[in-house]
Amino acid sequence: MSAESTNSTAGMLDGKTVLVTGASRGIGRATVVALHREGAHVVLHYGNDNDSAQATADRLGDRIRLVQGDLRNPDERRRAWAEAADWRGGVDVLVNNAGAWLPSDIDDADAWQQGWEANYELNLLAPADLCREAILGFRKRGGGIIVNVTSRSAHRGDDAEHIAYGAAKGGLLALTKGIARGYGKDNILAYAVAPGWVATDISAHISPEDPMLSGLPLGEVTPPEDVAEMITFLASGRTRHTTGATIDITGADYVR
Repeated sequence: MSAESTNSTAGMLDGKTVLVTGASRGIGRATVVALHREGAHVVLHYGNDNDSAQATADRLGDRIRLVQGDLRNPDERRRAWAEAADWRGGVDVLVNNAGAWLPSDIDDADAWQQGWEANYELNLLAPADLCREAILGFRKRGGGIIVNVTSRSAHRGDDAEHIAYGAAKGGLLALTKGIARGYGKDNILAYAVAPGWVATDISAHISPEDPMLSGLPLGEVTPPEDVAEMITFLASGRTRHTTGATIDITGADYVR
């Protein structure tokens, strides 16, 4: 068993069950590793990359459960949540990380329509449905935590080819604030994390010589581990009165 899977007797999340969506790679995978390090029992949800998901589970060893599901499908969303909740009698923390940077070409009517529908389904409605399931379960458990991964696009909009993506992420940001305001009385906390460019599959095409990097204050794209550490801290519940807040993780590339 690797050092990553060593049990933490003083972890921030000892005994907690956390569902992380879209966790076979990138931010999701880094988050699973960080949560596990802090003692959590982690449900690693993935869409279709079984090999990567299984490799992470094998590396970490215990306290990991794999759940597969296409979150574009409402029935699959409900099933994924049910499997996660059944594992240990409920979920304490939901991390909505799954998403995709999907285009919405304005010059092609069909592509425009399909882009909006796809972004709405995966980047907004899927996490919204999982938030609903979480809230219903948290009420019975006396509370819980939701961390939604949005984007800097939620604040500033995205480029011309990805307008629908920015709009969907903006909706997810508003949803997070609404949950924090509406369900705080039920001891339900909700946070948003808004990364900029992160070293994941989305940015894999950017070379170290790309002029874009020269404009980044730190001179590099954000490592997924930086995002994962913030998600893990918020999932711990150690900063209750931060509920409703959005944490920007952009290396000062975008500062509000």
